[in-house]
Amino acid sequence: MSRQVSPTVFQEPLPAIGIRPTIDGRLGGVRESLEDQTMNLANSVAELISSNLHYPTGDPVRCVVAESCIGGVREAAACEQYFQQQNVGVSLTVTPCWCYGSETMDMDPLRPKAVFGFNGTERPGAVYLAAVLAGHTQKGIPAFGIYGRDVQSAGDTELPDDVRNKILGFAQCGLAVALMRGKAYLSMGGTSMGIAGSVVNHEFWEKWLGMRVEDIDMTEFVGRMQKGQYDAQEFETALAWVKEKCPEGEDYNTPETRRSREQLDSEWADSVKMSLIARDLMVGNPKLADQGLGEQSHGHQAIAAGFQGQRQWTDHFPNGDFLEAILNTSFDWNGKRAPYIVATENDALNAATMLFGHLLTNTAQIFADLRTYWSPDAVAAACDGYQLDGAAQDGLLHLINSGPAALDGTGQQTDAEGRPTMKPFWEITDDEVRDCLDVTTWHPSVTEYFPGGGMSTRFKTKGGMPATMTRINLVDGMGPALQIAEGSTVELPDAVHDKLDQRTNPTWPTTWFAPRLNQRGAFTSTYEVMNHWGANHCVMTAGHVGHLFITLASILRIPVYMHNVESDRVFRPSAWNLFGTDNLESADFRACQNFGPMYGRR
Repeated sequence: MSRQVSPTVFQEPLPAIGIRPTIDGRLGGVRESLEDQTMNLANSVAELISSNLHYPTGDPVRCVVAESCIGGVREAAACEQYFQQQNVGVSLTVTPCWCYGSETMDMDPLRPKAVFGFNGTERPGAVYLAAVLAGHTQKGIPAFGIYGRDVQSAGDTELPDDVRNKILGFAQCGLAVALMRGKAYLSMGGTSMGIAGSVVNHEFWEKWLGMRVEDIDMTEFVGRMQKGQYDAQEFETALAWVKEKCPEGEDYNTPETRRSREQLDSEWADSVKMSLIARDLMVGNPKLADQGLGEQSHGHQAIAAGFQGQRQWTDHFPNGDFLEAILNTSFDWNGKRAPYIVATENDALNAATMLFGHLLTNTAQIFADLRTYWSPDAVAAACDGYQLDGAAQDGLLHLINSGPAALDGTGQQTDAEGRPTMKPFWEITDDEVRDCLDVTTWHPSVTEYFPGGGMSTRFKTKGGMPATMTRINLVDGMGPALQIAEGSTVELPDAVHDKLDQRTNPTWPTTWFAPRLNQRGAFTSTYEVMNHWGANHCVMTAGHVGHLFITLASILRIPVYMHNVESDRVFRPSAWNLFGTDNLESADFRACQNFGPMYGRR
């Protein structure tokens, strides 16, 4: 597996997952008989996690097992001290037996936590699970409960599939929380064209995500470009790579508004410089220190950013399309690497949603306008009677935008079953990188939109990719709320695609998306999904991962107001049960309001 060599804010030691083996503290026969079984269970869980989960850098997730079983408060305190030394950001308590609930529980209110009570009849691990979860709920420190469906023998070290899935799902989501904490969102510019999502809300980032917001004026780009404050050698490498790998497509400007070859070459060079500068602003670059630019070399510790662009920048300088597309992609002139999350138009809410998707899957994300609902009748009328069928039989959503649709979104990568997907960078083959580049063309931007020029991507996402569309919205008086739509991408015949695509802007990438309908809530029709969407932008993540978004949102106390995830895949803290077991959507709102944002009550 190749490790990332490009600059990143994810530096060692990355947050670990702490495994807390709790035990019946009664000495004189009881505890002694359980020591090996309890510690073996803890080691089995640690091995499961480290063998299956990875950090965004590609490294296996590090698990830290407490140095001894925890039978009482003294050992709980020793475990906590050890976890702090080991930078543990997530905890998972495991036990096959009864333990002393509030004496052994993890009391850190900011650390995502779960408890796995082994389902066996010899010792009451499930009884401890119920008791300690009641304590967590009563103390206002929510925890997830993991309990296998089937009874196992006391010596059975095999983890059933339902237990494995819950452990891995919780661990992935908890790790996302830990990785966000203490990092930054970098607002490159300000509000774009009055878009509400680009009115960056510091309270949301600080109280719900545990991050800070860093702001820079876009003149920082002008200054660094004019003064050569970037790695000149990397710029030459990058520009040569662009000339070889990024073919120009048709210029759709009118003869009167077309720019000269000399001007386009200048725009290409500026676009590459902007990409380097944006990355350096986010994560820093030690090469700048070699130029005597010590302060600039530090970056802003940003794991997500937004580029304002329109209109104060794009009226005078090349747009951010190349910057956003290439940074969000899992490869560039330095090879394969983790994406840098950058939102077009500085839509910080879409950036946060992209960040969620990336940390939950370690993959690139598609940023798009949710531009149009195409009904079957409208498609037939526009395309000589063509009839939508299959996943698209109720119509299609047109995801399209000039900005950061990662090149991974072409669908040229494939999963184990041969379906189009977007993969972690360490799983992407060289052939898949080549294919993503080969099906992408770069077009001179439409001058009426972007007087300052720039290059826009164009591709069509392959059909048949399982995908999840998401968006965080802000509500005055309540805070953030999340919406989720699982579905799949759809591939249209070229003639149909071209006719529909030309209706918008032929220089932008397109994804045709069909949500999965279940005749509940907003999912009675594709039209209603569009009608209930909370903003003009959305994020698309490869795979049906809505359940992970729901789990992550519950940790952060962000209610989910629209989703089509099957109920048996929904996993929230056990405390949520006390807010209602029938209408789970309403219960989620009440629980999130009751416990308040993860990092501070409003």
